[in-house]
Amino acid sequence: MLSDSKATILAERSGVADVVAAAPRVAQIAARRGAETEAARRLAPEVVEAVREAGFARHFVPAAFGGTEGRFTDMTSAVILVGEGCASAAWAASLSAYAARYGAYLPLEGQAVLWADGPDALMAGALMPAGKAERASGGWRLSGEWKYISGVRFADWVFACSAVPGTVGPDGRGEVRFFAVPRSDITVKDTWFTLGMRGTGSDTMVLDDVFVPEYLTLSRFDINAGRAAASEARCHTVPVNAVNALPLAVPVVGAARGTVRTAAEQNLRRTDRRGAPLREKAPVQIDLARSAAEVDAAELLVQRAARVADGVEETRDGEAAVRGPRDFALAVELSVSAVERLFRGTGTTGHFDSDPVQRFWRDVNTAASHVIFSFETAGAAYGAWALGVESAEPRR
Repeated sequence: MLSDSKATILAERSGVADVVAAAPRVAQIAARRGAETEAARRLAPEVVEAVREAGFARHFVPAAFGGTEGRFTDMTSAVILVGEGCASAAWAASLSAYAARYGAYLPLEGQAVLWADGPDALMAGALMPAGKAERASGGWRLSGEWKYISGVRFADWVFACSAVPGTVGPDGRGEVRFFAVPRSDITVKDTWFTLGMRGTGSDTMVLDDVFVPEYLTLSRFDINAGRAAASEARCHTVPVNAVNALPLAVPVVGAARGTVRTAAEQNLRRTDRRGAPLREKAPVQIDLARSAAEVDAAELLVQRAARVADGVEETRDGEAAVRGPRDFALAVELSVSAVERLFRGTGTTGHFDSDPVQRFWRDVNTAASHVIFSFETAGAAYGAWALGVESAEPRR
């Protein structure tokens, strides 16, 4: 992990984005507050503020409202750096940054409300439709529960996702809309009791007949097509199928890289039962090499997807929509493999709560269980496209 001073020097020499230069500090704070975060099952307040100060919130915000309109490659690098210190912090920072992208699809009046206090408002978002949305004079009324809303307790705004009646999109399906809801209208139900990724605080959001004005709603059709309200920035005009699960996969890769670094540091100090240094043992060296190579490969996969999203690397027609999910699923599989190997090598000591490797192991395996990382589904879709089987149904 880079020190603050080294990160600053790197930024000055290479012109890297501010969020990338600030990410090592977030990782250090998040790692230091790891026990507090785990116990509370949400990010420690100091970590939340570090994420905000690092520029994650503003990275995808329109320039008209003080945002960076940044690149996906920079966000990917920053999230990986944070993941080296804490998977939960990386996950929350990533999803909050990407949720802020939704704001660019609101009418300008809504954007002005969303960022009235500046571009550093922290966002959260529901990925799956839930609850009930009903039309009302001048907007909508929203009620129901939305599960697994990462960062809901620290978010200034949450984009609630819900199917709406009476509208059919170009794909023949009913319309799904996002509704920007301020923290003051939200009740949080304490439901996030998990083995890993505890610090994401992915509790349940409850809305009770909340009114959302029309200017604070947007259609998922517009996000899917990259039809931003008043921005021509690439981060707002890219179709969603070029982004896919990038914000979810990258924190896993960052945590795997943190595992490699931590295991290497531990093995510099450890000895076997006879007092011989473990770092001199060929099996230890080989395991580290294989895991490091797997994480390198995983990072190359997600960075390539980020370059596609940034428009600096081209794909064939229809390829991005199927290659991205395939690569994310494989990147997560490689990360799990790397972490599993290193965790086994820690022996009994690695199972104590105080050992950071066991936390990485729990976090990576928990995140990897997300349905979006099923290689069978993603692989079938890619294979069907590559073989010209347009009508093939993905296997479940």
